[in-house]
Amino acid sequence: MPISFDSALGNHDKALLVRSRRAELLASNIANVDTPGYKARDIDFKTTFESIQAQTNQGLELTHKNHIPLTDQVAGTDVLYRIPNQSSLDGNTVDSQLEKSAFAENALRYQASLTFLDRKFKGLIAAFKGE
Repeated sequence: MPISFDSALGNHDKALLVRSRRAELLASNIANVDTPGYKARDIDFKTTFESIQAQTNQGLELTHKNHIPLTDQVAGTDVLYRIPNQSSLDGNTVDSQLEKSAFAENALRYQASLTFLDRKFKGLIAAFKGE
């Protein structure tokens, strides 16, 4: 009986992709906190995650049942601009406190997904060994 990693791992692999992309955007926001005219960007995790689950291989067709489907589908995510709580004189919309807290929360959730995946892999290894 073949093992389906998609069913064995759940959605944590897709969540890692989205969280990784979000970390890049948040880090870019933090790095540009003093750049005049910079607009803070972010992605809506829930919407992006749901759209990735609904997508199938970015329009590519698998020509054989043993081909591995593409899983890196985060490239086409919709990047949104953050609406500032208080506008600045130079046009920068980055709120450093908000960005740092969002980055910390995202990092925590990323680490949680890694922990879940680690436990799933350890469980699969134990099952393969017959333990």
